[in-house]
Amino acid sequence: MRALFIYPIFPKTFWSYEKILELVNRKVLLPPLGLVTVAALLPQTWDFKLVDRNIRPATEEEWAWADIVILSGMIVQKDDMIAQVQEAKRRGKLVAVGGPYPTSIPQDMEFAGADFLVLDEGEITLPMFVEALERGDRSGVFRSGGEKPDVTHTPVPRFDLLDLDQYDSMSVQFSRGCPFQCEFCDIIVLYGRKPRTKTPEQLLKELDYLYELGWRRSVFMVDDNFIGNKRNVKLLLPALKAWQQERGYPFSFVTEASVDLAQDEEMMAMMSDCRFDAIFVGIETPDEESLTFTKKFQNTRDSLADSVDKITAAGLRVMAGFIIGFDNEEAGAGDRIVTFVELTGIPATTFAMLQALPNTALWHRLEKEGRLLGQEAGINQTTLMNFEPTRPIEQIAQEYVEAFSTLYEPHTYLNRVYRYFLKMGKPRYKLAFQWPSLVDLRALLIVIWRQGMKRSTRWEFWRNLWGILQQNPEVAVQYLTVCAHNEHFLEYRDIVRQEIEEQLAALKAAKDESVPDPVAASVGQ
Repeated sequence: MRALFIYPIFPKTFWSYEKILELVNRKVLLPPLGLVTVAALLPQTWDFKLVDRNIRPATEEEWAWADIVILSGMIVQKDDMIAQVQEAKRRGKLVAVGGPYPTSIPQDMEFAGADFLVLDEGEITLPMFVEALERGDRSGVFRSGGEKPDVTHTPVPRFDLLDLDQYDSMSVQFSRGCPFQCEFCDIIVLYGRKPRTKTPEQLLKELDYLYELGWRRSVFMVDDNFIGNKRNVKLLLPALKAWQQERGYPFSFVTEASVDLAQDEEMMAMMSDCRFDAIFVGIETPDEESLTFTKKFQNTRDSLADSVDKITAAGLRVMAGFIIGFDNEEAGAGDRIVTFVELTGIPATTFAMLQALPNTALWHRLEKEGRLLGQEAGINQTTLMNFEPTRPIEQIAQEYVEAFSTLYEPHTYLNRVYRYFLKMGKPRYKLAFQWPSLVDLRALLIVIWRQGMKRSTRWEFWRNLWGILQQNPEVAVQYLTVCAHNEHFLEYRDIVRQEIEEQLAALKAAKDESVPDPVAASVGQ
């Protein structure tokens, strides 16, 4: 069986980082870990090819070669995923789909014409799919029936199918699931509230494979809450530290964790020892009432600002997610988020309007209340809310646009990054000296030219860089890397404003059309 894996296009998002990737001559931030894991779960007698459409389209030769086309994706990739299913069917190919988006909204894939819906977690449903193909079935829907697989049997992903040079980071996964109950989150719907982990040996085999393939850059541990199972994480980290030490720390790590990481000094120290450089934390909002209402109780137990400072002092850079538009939220939420970010100095903050993701507790509550709206396009950071909020959507959207624009005003951003790195803890690992690559040197020179000479940020750039070199030189490389992110935000803040304002204008026009014209009504009488 010749299987062509196709990964759909992402629209421009906070995480797309096109301008930064251009600096280092790469196309995509992260690879399709789900598809290379599927490739490892399928019979290894099959032949595989993988096309990431964020890098390039499939060629005519690849389309002709394939016996079956397999796609996976997230809701944000909705438009291109549907288009690729339809293109494969136009070419007369069998099509199988899976992943978070088809699992959440399978009816979209049925409507698009997919033959096989391989839903939920592949360790359970992929064997069903293979059996159906061997029987000669030409269609089918496969579900796990609520069963969650033991991920200690998941094989090493087929990283060899990837064009490694085109990615800025690689991805691995240690755990699935999260113990918390945030109302808006679909992770607990897809993967459950009991975090399941691989063994340390498993994860190290995955890192071994990446190392053998020549990878020497960042690795994103894609767990939705890396510390969800703290016991097993603390079994992993000593083995990971030893692995890193033996090879001279070839990888830096990034992951996602709940804010209660700040209360576990041992965990933070162990992560720093392993060269974890950054942690994404879902803060959502500084408004405690909103946190309680959405059942994100773990964020109400301690001061959020103090928690950020503790993680930062441990040498772990905080990236934070924020949401605006919670029920019963008071006006000014955008300003309160800006104030919190400036107080803590967090450099990178994802920011979006609240969305009701399919089958979440929020989705079911809003459905009962009759507040859900249709969603034609994939959910993104630049889409209006897909439900009726408790305050005017125009007010929420305007607060969102202005807050995002303020946070990523170039001078504001560089000064915030500077304040943050002054208080950041020094790395606990020791790297041998290594000359920068020509690609990295070129990127550095471009950033220096643009931010330190060409633009009005030149004063802040040189003053702040000198301050870092004087007061916290150990973090200087990471500091310059985060300064470079300003290249992305300069463009993306304008995209946010343009796309939100276009949707607001369309919404106003639709409302105006629905209001009866009193003059026309009187003439009709």
